[in-house]
Amino acid sequence: MEFQKTAYTVENGIAVLTMRYPKNLNAIDEQMAEELLCRFQDAERDDAVKVVVLQSDGKAFSAGGDIGFFYQQVQAGGGISLDALVARVDQLADTMKKMRKLVITSVCGAAAGAGVSLALGGDFLFCADNAKFILAFVNLGLVPDTGAAYLLSKSIGAARALELSVTGRPMGAAEAKELGLAYQVVPKEKLHGTVMQFAEKLAHGPLTAYQNIKKQIYAAAFADYKDWLDHTEAPTQRACAKTADFQEGVKAFIEKRKAVFTGK
Repeated sequence: MEFQKTAYTVENGIAVLTMRYPKNLNAIDEQMAEELLCRFQDAERDDAVKVVVLQSDGKAFSAGGDIGFFYQQVQAGGGISLDALVARVDQLADTMKKMRKLVITSVCGAAAGAGVSLALGGDFLFCADNAKFILAFVNLGLVPDTGAAYLLSKSIGAARALELSVTGRPMGAAEAKELGLAYQVVPKEKLHGTVMQFAEKLAHGPLTAYQNIKKQIYAAAFADYKDWLDHTEAPTQRACAKTADFQEGVKAFIEKRKAVFTGK
């Protein structure tokens, strides 16, 4: 495929996957999701790759869904189908957790919606001190996708996961570290160097042990992850995408006003 929104390099055993589409703040549309999935699959197959780093260019890690595109569909008088996108991001989410190689996510700036999910989808999360996580799905009348509700419930418990999902409030880097979501928080200017130093350490470590540790953890904590993505996350998101509330949420976001939800 032609890669338009990501860059990919491999050096010294480290694959660095960079989201680089600042035009829409690295939004996770179908093109971005497909590119990310292909890049992770390439890294998994490549024996030269020992560890994977996911990062971004621009002022945000990822703005989540491409709301501008959704708005165009609403204005055209049609419904908004998320079926293809949800299927692709769910495959991406499972691939990141299931792959043999360790994944480091490096977050600078805002991660919203599916951007939060991607950040949580790695094995080690590094944050710049300006990182901000926003489960913004609810503001559009949607549920979290790309595995966010599952991953948060597993890591910080159902009550906190529910609170973040329902309120959609921003969570800063310090809180993410306090909750155990972030492995390390560093000043923005030190993020890349810190991440690459850690990646190099892993790349020169006991790789077979790492692979089997990850396999153990997946079996212990995520054995039903794919089933949950297919049979809980996907249908609940499809149901929300069909509502008038979703269309209202999209219009309100683009029109910079408070959404008026009706529960329909």
